[in-house]
Amino acid sequence: MIEAEKTNDTTNVEKLENSKCAEIKLKNDSLSENIYKLDGKVPFLTALTIGLQHVLAMFLSNVVPIIIIASLATINGASVPDSIKTQLIQNAMFVAGVSSLIQIFGIWKIGSRLPIIMGISFTFLSVAARKGLDYNIIMGSVIVGGFIEGVLGLTYKYWKRLISPVVASCVVIGIGISLLPVGAISFCGGSELLNTPGSDFGSLKYWIVGGITLISCLASFNMFKSTLKALSPLIGLIIGCLVSLFFDMIDCSDFANIGIFSFPTLFPTGKPIFDLGNIISFLFIFFVSATETIGDTSAICYGALNREMTAEEGSGSLACDGFSSTLAAIFGCSSTTSFSQNVGLINLTKVVNRYVVAVGALILVIASFFPPLAYILKKVPESVLGGCTILMFGQIFISGIRMLYKNGLSERNMIIASVSICLSVGLSSQEKMFQFAPELIKKVFVNNPVSIIFFLLLLLDSFLL
Repeated sequence: MIEAEKTNDTTNVEKLENSKCAEIKLKNDSLSENIYKLDGKVPFLTALTIGLQHVLAMFLSNVVPIIIIASLATINGASVPDSIKTQLIQNAMFVAGVSSLIQIFGIWKIGSRLPIIMGISFTFLSVAARKGLDYNIIMGSVIVGGFIEGVLGLTYKYWKRLISPVVASCVVIGIGISLLPVGAISFCGGSELLNTPGSDFGSLKYWIVGGITLISCLASFNMFKSTLKALSPLIGLIIGCLVSLFFDMIDCSDFANIGIFSFPTLFPTGKPIFDLGNIISFLFIFFVSATETIGDTSAICYGALNREMTAEEGSGSLACDGFSSTLAAIFGCSSTTSFSQNVGLINLTKVVNRYVVAVGALILVIASFFPPLAYILKKVPESVLGGCTILMFGQIFISGIRMLYKNGLSERNMIIASVSICLSVGLSSQEKMFQFAPELIKKVFVNNPVSIIFFLLLLLDSFLL
């Protein structure tokens, strides 16, 4: 009798233990599944790990446009001071984090409420990265253009058919073509060395450092699999910086003057300047940025959520793209946009939980309060940036070709593409080609192939049957 009771007790204990194990396993499985749900609850350490991965995938791409623009632009005719460059990089991290949080969680009708990472756009380099252009003119143009895109985003359903796929794809090709010289100039020593008497622009040391950086990017892209592929530009940048130390290309002697903690500042370069010609040029690119953002939003819905994008999500995504660009300019940064590499990361891993991605956005905001990080990024040699950006800019060009191929290589599309691309590149090569035109037209089109190609594409797409 006693033995029977003992046996029953043992059996009950085993059942209880098995029940607890099953409950724990079910709980763990539930937590594991939550990262694949848009609003699932995820442990903080898991969210931190995946969020950090998103930051690393986009970090370099977020700050490089600011570094390039600041190296080419002027403030009242003088070069942008190093102290302001540090502040601009710091602000770029803050803006990327804040605009991502708005996109992820939404404010009113602004934001898609999808796990989309926002950051400083490479697309606007085609109009912003022009030597000698006043930095505050760029900021004024982004403030106006961003606000207009934000308003258009709220009315997205009324005009979404205006920009056809062939227009969007050819503009992306044009942007890629216009950026290639920027990457090549950095590769050979940097934009600030051009037209400087006695400069060593094009020296062998720049070719060595830039070449090793580019090879490192390509090697890491080839060696790694899955999500690590997205980190190849960052890996190349680190290796390139290490190599540049042997050529004394990094000077950190003033590091002691950098504070440990500071807040991002409003209008770090001064009051914005509103110039109509440049505003029109930027507006063309804002339309392009809008198509890219819609493409990324659709890709998240289709690739990770297995459904079509809703009109509300598209409208909110565009509104965030525009209004956060205006916010970025207030902090001295160029326009923001959705980051395709992070969209690709989500589609690859299927980790679509927006709280996980939001942790990555919070990391960017926190990092923006520490100037030493911005200082280190500012010290990256131009040839190292060139080695990384050649790869990035090339990918923009190729993505445009891929878009055109995906949309169909019909005879009509090929005529539109060939005429617009060839004319835009040719007409933007010499300033005197527009000597007959009023000053406003010159500001819009001279040395600006993307404005030309966008204008031609709209005409051809409207009138060719």
